[in-house]
Amino acid sequence: MRQVEPRPWPGEAYEVIVVGGGHAGCEAALAAARMGRRTLLISLNLDLVAQMPCNPSIGGPAKGHLVRELDALGGEMGRNTDRTSIQIRMLNTSKGPAVQAPRAQADKRLYTLAMKHTLESTPNLACRQGMVEDLLTEGDRIRGVCLADGIEFRAKAVVITTGTFLNGRVRSGEYGTPAGRASEFPSCGLAAALRRLGFHLVRLQTNTPPRLDARTIDYALTEPQYGSEVPLYFSFSGAPREPLRLPINPVYPIAWQSSWREQLPCYLVHTNSTTHQVVRDNLHRSPIAPGGSDVAGPRYCPSLEDKIVRFAHKESHQFFLEPEGYSTGEVYVQGCFTGLPAEVQLELLHTIPALVNAEIIRPGYAIEYDYVPSYQLKPSLETRLVHGLYHAGQINGTSGYEEAAAQGWLAGVNAALGAREQEPVVIGREHAYLGVMIDDLITREITEPYRLLTSRAEYRLLLRQDNADLRLAPLAHQLGLLSEERNVQLEHKRQAIAAEKERLEHTLIPPTTANRELALAQGINLGNEAVSAAQLLRRPGGSYRLISLVAAPPQPVDDQVAEQVEIDLAYGGYIQRQQAQVAHARRLENWRIPKELDYTSVQGLSAEARERLTQRRPASVGQAGRVPGVTPADIAVLLVHLERKQRLSKQ
Repeated sequence: MRQVEPRPWPGEAYEVIVVGGGHAGCEAALAAARMGRRTLLISLNLDLVAQMPCNPSIGGPAKGHLVRELDALGGEMGRNTDRTSIQIRMLNTSKGPAVQAPRAQADKRLYTLAMKHTLESTPNLACRQGMVEDLLTEGDRIRGVCLADGIEFRAKAVVITTGTFLNGRVRSGEYGTPAGRASEFPSCGLAAALRRLGFHLVRLQTNTPPRLDARTIDYALTEPQYGSEVPLYFSFSGAPREPLRLPINPVYPIAWQSSWREQLPCYLVHTNSTTHQVVRDNLHRSPIAPGGSDVAGPRYCPSLEDKIVRFAHKESHQFFLEPEGYSTGEVYVQGCFTGLPAEVQLELLHTIPALVNAEIIRPGYAIEYDYVPSYQLKPSLETRLVHGLYHAGQINGTSGYEEAAAQGWLAGVNAALGAREQEPVVIGREHAYLGVMIDDLITREITEPYRLLTSRAEYRLLLRQDNADLRLAPLAHQLGLLSEERNVQLEHKRQAIAAEKERLEHTLIPPTTANRELALAQGINLGNEAVSAAQLLRRPGGSYRLISLVAAPPQPVDDQVAEQVEIDLAYGGYIQRQQAQVAHARRLENWRIPKELDYTSVQGLSAEARERLTQRRPASVGQAGRVPGVTPADIAVLLVHLERKQRLSKQ
């Protein structure tokens, strides 16, 4: 209950209010403001916007795909990472293009400062520090928010992006205290407000590793992990105009000068049997040890306690020592996520040769928090209970900066559209990893923090990180989030790809001695007959680099164009097969289910299907088929019911 009298803030009302300044909140606020809406971002601490309380990295499989999609859609995370990264590389290069993804280490402080600068310099966007204590509603519509000090702000749409702050509680060993993150206040009033509005809230937990003093690490006993020797960027725009850099702290033994950028390496170490014994001896002291808590933690980013119990047969686990920035001596111990007491964390680290003298600057900790199960959302991320209220990020049960940022963009866009009573944007799972994630959240049962994986996308060869701009930039342009200049550049790229593919189909490669030798150097037997350049590229081991040697284009081809040409031709058969699968599935995806459908009236549906479909209210038959507990037989019954209703409506 508020202890102060509510009072309106003088001045113009806003169209969109964003609650929370994490990665979801920043993308939501920027998207709405860039679409021309008067937007207010409210954060507990404006010095910590886009904070990285866990891993100071962006990207990786599926996550990197999301960041590239965000960039194509006019989001900021990719550009901000390019401005502030200390290392970047492409993962899974030995595998196919569907699972390759960029991953960067960011300078933690610079990332926040750069994002804060972007927020403050964006037209239509105001920032205010404060704690939202209550939601203002009128019937089933949102009308604004009320801060803890009684100040009210009015808006037609509100986006909640509270991360781990809803009734957050930090835990380390036997110690526990209310907090949204270490040393930051939790948001308790807002959690109570959501419950009063009828939302069902559940608990989840996650955890962080300790941070070490770089001066106390013996780097001679580690394995350096270097970044890319070739230029890599998340943004399709390429190199940032204003990359941010600070002097490198001399505590790091190696400042690696690659061919294009000075980068900081990460370092690999391994646990051992002694490390594991220390953990086993202290499992009873960890609040997140297996069997010790009924609050689910992240399966795909498990705690050290969980790894030691679940993988008892393993002799060692990897820890990556990751610098947190150019000018700080703090080192993040990736892989050592834990809720053990600080003294036990120190003891287990000292069992690793490179860390025998390591000193902890910040102990790792676990955090429990409330989230709002996402079956209470529409595919637009608008809540079903309150019109104009949107949720994005960890409040929906997800984990990860990238997942949060992508949801923030979608919620911000739809809040901007909803504020003016326009139709929302809904992205299907065949269009983007963002669509895969949203569909999973709406239809699947989330019992642990959700993490996006490439294996979750059934059409992943179509949803590659390299073609995100070709897939999604037209939508960004339609929404006003892509400049006309960038749109023209993209159209030129499409034309260049088509023209080069056409050239290769009609260019013959004669089996000359020189061509044979060039092909043989890449493990390809050219044969005795001339072949088209496209046929040569399709052969195992074929590449555009070889084509550029034996059938050079009349004008230099842009690297991004060459990449698309190579993938389109080399994987053309597989791509066409997936496109056919998408077309086949589209019938069920386009078969809309009336919002008011009473599932209890559908004769033949199983009791479980009735319950699940009533709870989740899928928008289409295709989406209904992905709801847990709904069988193909239930879908057949549903189709018969919908077809009968269609016939009756036409009579």
